[in-house]
Amino acid sequence: MSAPLERDLAEWLDYLSVLGVRELRVRQAAAPAPAPAPLVDPPPSSSCSAQGSLGISDEFADPPAADPAARLAEIRQDIGDCSRCKLHQGRTHIVFGVGNPRARLMFVGEGPGAEEDARGEPFVGRAGKKLDEMIAAIGLRREDVYIANVVKCRPPGNRDPEPDEIATCSPFLVRQIEAIRPRVIVTLGSPAARTLLRARAGITQLRGTWHSFRGIPVMPTFHPAYLLRSYTLENRRKVFEDLKAARERMDDAGS
Repeated sequence: MSAPLERDLAEWLDYLSVLGVRELRVRQAAAPAPAPAPLVDPPPSSSCSAQGSLGISDEFADPPAADPAARLAEIRQDIGDCSRCKLHQGRTHIVFGVGNPRARLMFVGEGPGAEEDARGEPFVGRAGKKLDEMIAAIGLRREDVYIANVVKCRPPGNRDPEPDEIATCSPFLVRQIEAIRPRVIVTLGSPAARTLLRARAGITQLRGTWHSFRGIPVMPTFHPAYLLRSYTLENRRKVFEDLKAARERMDDAGS
């Protein structure tokens, strides 16, 4: 095994350990599905190292896509009728992503809920309506942004995705980000922030401060579902401040 391959493998196993994966098994399949590219961990960034992050490379594997919509279609085709993890057992639809393939602002949640699973589109239930309100509050429309989740199938009972599910599905999210190349990413809730930032800290510690995913500024904020449960003036103010900062950073980055 070459030295670079050994390094990449060690870094990937280190990341799985942070997620809580303690055992890896090889699943036998009649026809192996295409494997997504693994995430690569570089030295931790200053914005996340205090939170326990392993950091993520500032480099993408491929140059910017000339046609992001076509690149996203390729990724969806690679996912296929996925059975790579146990979440496929209870799903109705794979929930890939929706929005502008050339979006300057991208929102990342944790996983689909019941209504999203039924319709095959992210953030269409009560939390989705709240997200639409959040987007409108900074002068944008749903069709201006791109919305995706860490995992593409609904976790049972709307629980958080488990470490092995995140490890299996998150490389597809990375490929979506690589295709779109947004100017700013807003993560919604702890699972999304921890996945992209490789952080151990929760959303209350991460939100409101800038981080980076492969050179793209990342602003973590509360998930709309949390906002619905704890609809206080303080929480609404915090979310608006986070989104306003994201909009300003997006505008500063230009078109």
